Parts: sequence; C-alpha cells; structure tokens
Amino acid sequence: MNMPLTIILASALYFLSGTLLGVRLFSVNKATKPSRTLCLGLGFAAVLLHLWILYQALHTGAGINFGFFNAVSFAAWVMVLLFLLSSLRKPLENLGIALLPFAGITLILVLMFPTMHILPEDANWNLRTHVLTSLLAYSVLAMASVQAILLAVQDTQLRKHHPGGFIRALPPLQTMESLLFEMILIGFVLLSIALLTGFLFLEDMFAQHVVHKTILSMTAWIAFAVLLWGRYRYGWRGRKAIYWVLAGFAILALAYFGSKAVMELILGS
Repeated sequence: MNMPLTIILASALYFLSGTLLGVRLFSVNKATKPSRTLCLGLGFAAVLLHLWILYQALHTGAGINFGFFNAVSFAAWVMVLLFLLSSLRKPLENLGIALLPFAGITLILVLMFPTMHILPEDANWNLRTHVLTSLLAYSVLAMASVQAILLAVQDTQLRKHHPGGFIRALPPLQTMESLLFEMILIGFVLLSIALLTGFLFLEDMFAQHVVHKTILSMTAWIAFAVLLWGRYRYGWRGRKAIYWVLAGFAILALAYFGSKAVMELILGS
C-alpha cells in the first residue's frame, strides 16, 4: 500500500467519523441523524489503517523509529483505540468529536514532518518494556485528562442549572467520574512499571540528558498517587480530583513530549 495515500485515507476516515458524531449530537431530525454504528465503524476502520501506518513508520532497517511525531501518533492511536472499545459498552461516543480528528492530524504530521529517533533492533526487552509502558501510560492518562476536562464542563453546567446541549448528551456525572478513576488507576500502574523498569534496567536515570525527564515523571507519579490515595481515603471527587488529574498530566506531558520536542525538534539530537 502507498504510505501517503493510506495516511490521507486514514485521516479522512478519522475526520469523517468525528464530523458525523458531531452531526449526530446536534441533529434534531432523527431521520437524517447518522447511526452510532456507522460513526464508530468508520473510527474502527481508521484505527486499523492507522495501525498499518504505524507499523511501517516505526519499523526501519536500523531499528524502531520513535521519532517525535511517530510517538505522538502512536499515543493518539492508543487513545482512540481505548475510546472506541470503551464506547462499545458505555455511551461515550461524543468524546470522539475532538479525539478522532486529533488522531487524523497526528497522521498528517507524520507525513509532513518525518523525524528519526531509533531504538536499535537489538535493544533488550528491558528497554523495550520501558519505552512501551511509558507511551501506554501517557496515552491512558491523556485520555483521563480529556475525561477530566469534560467532567469539569459538565460539573460547571450542572451547578449553573444548564444541563442542556452537549452536556445532556454525556453520560451521568457518576458514570463519567467512575470511568475517569478507572483510567487513572490503569495509567498509574503503567507509569509505575515504566519508572520501575527505568530504574532497574537503564544505566543512569539521572544522567544529564534525561534528569529533567526523570524528575518530572516522578513528580507526575506522586501527583497521581496522591489523587488515588485521596480518592480512597477521603473520597475526593469533583473539582479537586479534576485539578489533580490535569496537573499530573501537564507535568507528565512536559516530561515526555516536552523534553522530546526540545531534544529532537529544537536541538536536533
């Protein structure tokens, strides 16, 4: 398959799926409202094409290319896959209005700005586990941050007694909050594994070129640990939980993609 054409097709499917979900949300005529199955089906088709694109982009003769935009696109793929699978059992499809087009944009960036950061083919399983769990943790916690933002908007509108429009189409507040903490717990476990494998198997997690990444990742881990403990011990919810989620994710994003952008795109190393 031709890579540029496949990227264009996958991106088009992402944008089409997201657009149809938007039409479905705001449509008042049931006869012209796109079906939920069609919208999610287009999303799954895009995810399958995205997987093939990632396989081709990541695997090179020298090793696995985890360049900046490849890493962003991989994280977006995991986020969309989690979203689509969750939507099969819960009414979360409206999250795709923004999430699906975002994944399409990451594919276009892979095509327009190819970057190289090779993980050698002979890299041991320890390093591969560290890299994979780091990306998975980021992806899951990114989904949690999106969920937290929607929860914040939903909570604000309910406090103002304006539960109409987009907010009315979201699941109940308790369902949204329950899903949020499920994602945080999964992301926290993955982040813990990523940090543990880093300390156990990498030569020096506090070397000059990665010390900022290590410290920020540990700070994010502490933020999510405090949040989960507060939830378990004191029943934290609502705005307090949202602030902790967004703060933790902002630190984690700065740790991984912030430092990666500086190193690869600005410094070119």
